[in-house]
Amino acid sequence: MATTPERDREIETLDEFDRVVARGSLRGYRVQAVDLTGRTDVLLSAGNANAVFLGCPMSPEAEARVRADGALVFPPVPGLPFAPYRGLLYSADELFEGLADGYETTPDALAYQWFQRTKADGDIFASMLRSIHDDAISDALDEHLESARVVGVMGGHAMARGTAEYAGAARLGRTLARTGLTVATGGGPGAMEAANLGAHAAPFRDGMLDEALEILGKTPSFSPSVSDWARAAFEVRTRWPDGGDSVGIPTWFYGHEPPNAFAGHIAKYFANATREDGLLARSTAGVVFLPGAAGTVQEIFDNATPNYYGSRGEPTPMVLVNRAHWTEELPAWPLLRSLAEGRAMESRIALVDTVAEAPDALAAMS
Repeated sequence: MATTPERDREIETLDEFDRVVARGSLRGYRVQAVDLTGRTDVLLSAGNANAVFLGCPMSPEAEARVRADGALVFPPVPGLPFAPYRGLLYSADELFEGLADGYETTPDALAYQWFQRTKADGDIFASMLRSIHDDAISDALDEHLESARVVGVMGGHAMARGTAEYAGAARLGRTLARTGLTVATGGGPGAMEAANLGAHAAPFRDGMLDEALEILGKTPSFSPSVSDWARAAFEVRTRWPDGGDSVGIPTWFYGHEPPNAFAGHIAKYFANATREDGLLARSTAGVVFLPGAAGTVQEIFDNATPNYYGSRGEPTPMVLVNRAHWTEELPAWPLLRSLAEGRAMESRIALVDTVAEAPDALAAMS
């Protein structure tokens, strides 16, 4: 009997479940976090041998039958503010659901509160749930980006709306998206939000971004009110729906920094190390580093290490923006240039003065 291709074995939506069942059997499939409480009759009659059900609500009768058929059932975990077996990336609408009642009531905030309660309690069950969730997110991210050319945009979370720097980062994201690249950021506020905003703006006339920046500038920061900051973003999204896609990859490790609402798809992790490495590893079309502090410096050298050793194949382009910042304030450029000397990565690094120069510098190395 022919085997089902590995990627096609995953069922992540109810529509997909119905299409597979219509062909006669769930044999060998993995069903992820799909609510099957309305599919009892189907489960009683379908072939379920060697299937795996991951966090799928179903009736007791259906569960008994699929177990008897030889399927593995990992039942939903009650009381969690997140789905550990989820099959799809998050959306901003999902993470910010209930924002009208205040950010503290949203799924994003509740997941952070759970993480704060459990991250140091030594409970292997909680740590297992975090690991399962993050692995599911990585799987969903790989599926989403399977055929994409991804460019990372890194920069500080403190970059305020209403500043020239924020506007420049947004125009960078728009320019990169218009060249056909998928913009990926750390998914948070500041430079990350600006780049995701720019990608959202890519399909619209140029003036749209100027209008959006004006709206956002009235709420410069997520402090003191995450709720007001997020509502301003959703005001922009409501006025200009169906924007360009981009990816945000934030973490509940830095849960005091909320995710931004402009990333079309959000891969949010509990483990920051997994998130950092995954973001850089998936930025196969290169990375642009805007001015930032310790986190951005770390990302520069996290990216430089596989480029130096060639552990991920050919070095990917690295563009550092703002000569004074990277040679005087935080002189990462001289060290990066010294590391690159005489190696394959030497021709794949660049330092530019302004953000407007970054797309051409990136293209020249691609």
